[in-house]
Formats: sequence, structure tokens, C-alpha cells
Amino acid sequence: MNTLQRKTRNWMHVTKSTLTGLAAIVGATSAPVSQADPQNGTTNSPAKNSQYDVAAYVWPSCHDEPSSRKAIWDKGIGEWEIIQKATPRFEGHYQPKVPLWGYEMDDDPKVVEKWIDAATKHGVNVFIYDWYWYDGGPFLESALNNGFLKAANNKKMQFYIMWANHDVQKKFWNTYRYRDDASILWNGAADWENFKIITKRVISQYFKQPNYYKIDGKPVFAIFSIEKLLEGFGGSVEKARKALDYLREETKKAGFPDVHIQATFGWGSSLSDRGAKSLNRQLNSLGFNSATLYNMGGFNQDYLTYIKNALKIQKQWGAALDVPFFPCASTGWDDTPRFPEKGKNGKGLVHINHSPENFGMLLQKTKEYIDSHPKQPKLLVINAWNEWVEGNYLLPDVKYGFTYLETVKKVFPPKKK
Repeated sequence: MNTLQRKTRNWMHVTKSTLTGLAAIVGATSAPVSQADPQNGTTNSPAKNSQYDVAAYVWPSCHDEPSSRKAIWDKGIGEWEIIQKATPRFEGHYQPKVPLWGYEMDDDPKVVEKWIDAATKHGVNVFIYDWYWYDGGPFLESALNNGFLKAANNKKMQFYIMWANHDVQKKFWNTYRYRDDASILWNGAADWENFKIITKRVISQYFKQPNYYKIDGKPVFAIFSIEKLLEGFGGSVEKARKALDYLREETKKAGFPDVHIQATFGWGSSLSDRGAKSLNRQLNSLGFNSATLYNMGGFNQDYLTYIKNALKIQKQWGAALDVPFFPCASTGWDDTPRFPEKGKNGKGLVHINHSPENFGMLLQKTKEYIDSHPKQPKLLVINAWNEWVEGNYLLPDVKYGFTYLETVKKVFPPKKK
């Protein structure tokens, strides 16, 4: 038996006492996991579909395109040039991360076909593509257009897009090129003119795809930054709401019952009572249909503390919001490839107790959260499918092999056909 097989076997035999131990650490009471009834289809409704949708974020940075080559990565391999430069900062620090399948381009349909097969075999049935709009045009869109949508087997996998409307500092995506230059390379805000173009583009190119992910027949459209959304409309909640209502009306004209607009917050954090009420009021005022996170939150070095914080956030946000809160489970955090001086003392990254087994315990507790909210769709988001540069990925690497994917499969078995 080789090393990868042993690691997979060890996870598959996680015992009840191990899960009970985690419950003691996080202060949570384990509840029986309900049995899901098999259903199929791309329309998720709690009344019609009691199985789980497991969605993983796709960061589409590892390919070459003119805009990224000119402004950020000029080697013709996208962000792989940064990932390959990673170095360990202390003894036992796992860097660089090396993909088991090599440094493949994420806009290659043959590569994405392997992704889809691996994902669906292991219970991941939705990809959430990070999607960008800068300087009046799309950025890094070819990974979705040329990679996923041209993959021969893409109908096996659902997808939706998350408009990553955040600013980009020059040094953030390539500090080797820009050094300490923290000026803004791209502003993520979009005005009315651009928002109308975005609306037309996402409806025609993506919502109309037969495998676009829907909730109650409504295409899901996620927005990363409420702050930048408001900035695009002069800080006016009324004007931003008008824009989102315009998106709704155009989506209805295209033949859908509506659009499901999801707020995606970059980092989760505990909220004061005042902060929770303010957040809930803002989501209601803008008309969002749900909320989720891109990452669980926090920079604690110990993954078990990371889990404890995540479960606390799940409980608090789920109770505070009037709209459904879909939990996020992250495999960890280590963005040292982007910052050569970071992490020399181990701070700022998650590395203690970081393992597929502990990720599996997080998934189990998150499943219990989902089951405790039976009136909302059973959707989990995972950070991430391929965030190599931030240490978040399910794709197999040379250290863990397929063990993280096997972990997902253990807790969330693939949907029955």
C-alpha cells in the first residue's frame, strides 16, 4: 500500500470518537445526520431536492491572456509563475505546493474535463467561477469560456459565477513585479453603463447555459463586494437597488422566473449585535436573496481554532440574517507565495493541525448546520477548487494526492443518478 492509499484509508476510518473530540473542542453538540432522498436536476429547491449541492470556488488565474500578461504575469503561464516561486518559511512548512497533474492551464478544455470527472466522482457538483470586470471589459474570463464551457463533459457539472468586484493593488498579485507599490491597478466598481453591459453579458453567455446553477429555477449570481457595488452608484443604496432590480427584470425577460442574487463576503467574522442588525438591514435594503463567504475568516495558525471560529460564524450569521446563509468550509490558508517576507514565524497562515482528516471533521459539522436549516437549499461552498496561491485547493497535489477529495466524498457522497 502506497502513501496516498494509506492517507485515504486513514480518513475513511475516522471514528465516532474522533468526531466527538472535535465537538468538545468547538463546543458544539453533534446532531444526527439526516438521510437525503436522491433527486436530480439543476434546480435546487428544499421542497424538491433534499440532497446536497457542494460548490467549490474556481480561481481562474493559471492561463495566459493579453490583459494579464501585460499588467501582471508576463511569463505566459499566468499565476503559476508566482506559485512556483514559493519557498518554505520555517521547518515543516509545505511550500511550494506542487499539483499532482503538473502546472496545467485552466483554460484548456482537456484539463477541465479531468477536473469535472474528479469533482463529480467525489461529490463536488458545482463550480463557482470568480468573474471579473475591469476597465470596461472582462478579465480572466477565458478559463470559463474556453476551459469549462468547451469541456466535452461539462454537462456533468453545474456552475455559476461570482462577480469578484474588488480592487486590485499592483503588488498584491505580483509583488516581484511591482515591489511595494500598493496603488490600485484596477478599481472594481462599475457604473450604470458598465452594469448594463455586465447584465447583458452574464444573461446571454452564462444564465442561458443548461447547466447554470439555479435555486427554484432562478440563476444564482453572486457579488463579492457590497461596498464596491455601492461605490459604482455613488454610494447610494437606492441606485444600487435599482441596478439589481434591473438585473432581475432583464433576467425575467430572458425567460427565467427571477435571479437569485447572493452576497459573498470575503472574510467571515463575528458580529456585534449592532453589526449583525446593520448587515441584515443592508442585505434586505438591496434585495439580496442569500449570503455566503469566500473564506471562513481568521488567520489563526491552528486549524482546529480556525474550525471553531468558522462554526461560531455559521451559527451567528445564520441566526442574524433574514435570508439564507450558506456555510463555507475552507481547506486552510497560506498565501505566502504572494508575499516573500510573510510567514517566517508561522503567523498569518494556517499550518498547525492542518490535515484532510480535520477538514473532514469541519465538513461533518457543517453538514449538521445545513441539516438544521431544512427550509433552505442544501448548499455548501468550499474554498477552494484551485486556489494554489492561497493554500486552498481540493485538486490533488504531490503531498496529499486525492485525499482531500476523498474526504469530501466521505461526508457528501455524489448524487445518485
